Amino acid sequence: MITSDPYVVLKLGKQTVKTSVINSNLNPVWNQVLILSVPADFGPLGLKVFDQDMFSSDDYMGEAEVDLQPLIASAMAFGDAGVLEDMQIGKWLQTHDNALKEDSTVNIIDGRVKQKVSLVLQNVECGEIDLELEWIPL
Repeated sequence: MITSDPYVVLKLGKQTVKTSVINSNLNPVWNQVLILSVPADFGPLGLKVFDQDMFSSDDYMGEAEVDLQPLIASAMAFGDAGVLEDMQIGKWLQTHDNALKEDSTVNIIDGRVKQKVSLVLQNVECGEIDLELEWIPL
């Protein structure tokens, strides 16, 4: 493979969102904000990476799941993050059962609950993806 035109599809419950396509890039940076509502009976956030093809079906490039429980439980436990100092409030540990590249901490940063996640893509030879999740209470 010389190049690809990757995009990511994220799915949470019945909701699906998609990044834009980054043309001719093996190391894309989307830097996009995608918003999903967390349903009461939420499961993992699924993501699949594809290579857009003009004349055939898009090629599958890997997938991963994000356990939202550490982020949501931490955010709910600390309440209004806007009145708190910057600090770590939770952690999702890397194990052989998940796609985490390394442990991922949940932090309050500038009054917002955020979590940076580095994932190893599953069901492919290689590939990684980095996300920044943010909990926005309604």
